[in-house]
Amino acid sequence: MHSFSPSDITTQRIHQLLLGSIGPRPIAFASTVDAEGRPNLSPFSFFNVFGVNPTTLIFSPSRRGRDNTTKHTYENVKVVPEVVINVVTYEMVNQASLASSEFPGGVDEFEKAGFTKLVSEKVKPFRVKESPVQLECRVRDVIETGQGGGAANLVICEVLLMHISEDVLAEDGLIDQEKIRLIGRMGRDWYCKAFGEGIFKVEKPLSSIGIGVDALPEQVRLSKILSGNDLGLLGNLPVMPSREEIDNMAKQVNVARLLQSGDKAHALQLLAKELISRGEVYEALKILLI
Repeated sequence: MHSFSPSDITTQRIHQLLLGSIGPRPIAFASTVDAEGRPNLSPFSFFNVFGVNPTTLIFSPSRRGRDNTTKHTYENVKVVPEVVINVVTYEMVNQASLASSEFPGGVDEFEKAGFTKLVSEKVKPFRVKESPVQLECRVRDVIETGQGGGAANLVICEVLLMHISEDVLAEDGLIDQEKIRLIGRMGRDWYCKAFGEGIFKVEKPLSSIGIGVDALPEQVRLSKILSGNDLGLLGNLPVMPSREEIDNMAKQVNVARLLQSGDKAHALQLLAKELISRGEVYEALKILLI
């Protein structure tokens, strides 16, 4: 493994490595206005939600690494502390990328990128009609982490009003991840789709506490057949099988046949992995404990 201190490499190199490592990142398509009320629109992937009471969103229009200049979005929120954060979908990603071009101050990125302005209800900046979720925010604080090129400017926002298109809602009133078709930013010129085959479910262990990977036998924990995800599923089970359950599993014809093989541990782990892939995790644990 290559190890180094950020102080030993250039700011540009750090930037490239971090963006390639930490992702996919959600995108804040931030709409602001300057002191004269002129609109600005730009995407930022240094962004996320950090609390809901009060609602807290943070994005960072960082200082440019190449010449240490600041971005219009940062300059705007310093004089007009309001912003609309619009989500970016697959259908608008190329337009959003165009809006990131470094147009001169006062140029309307809504017009340059072909987006439609919607008048906001509680803040001065416009909303992006093409975005299915538009968050009108007041800027609570701006934290400057440094004065050198690449330094972050953390814009801390509180949501005042949310606009959500009915087109992306499921029957329960929550957002359907297949309908909203979000995208995420990655390193270099790469993005990813947050829908279709790219998304999957992992049940949160809220209702019960799992037995833990440490409860599994050593030969299971160190298995070269079972993956880390397999071990995580096993460790998430709420209880260990009883001795009776394990013995009954050993008596099943297909399992008894494996117990007569030359490398029964290997054979049993292969069977367990197959069961895990079918969602039969508890049955797989019985196999592994024979």
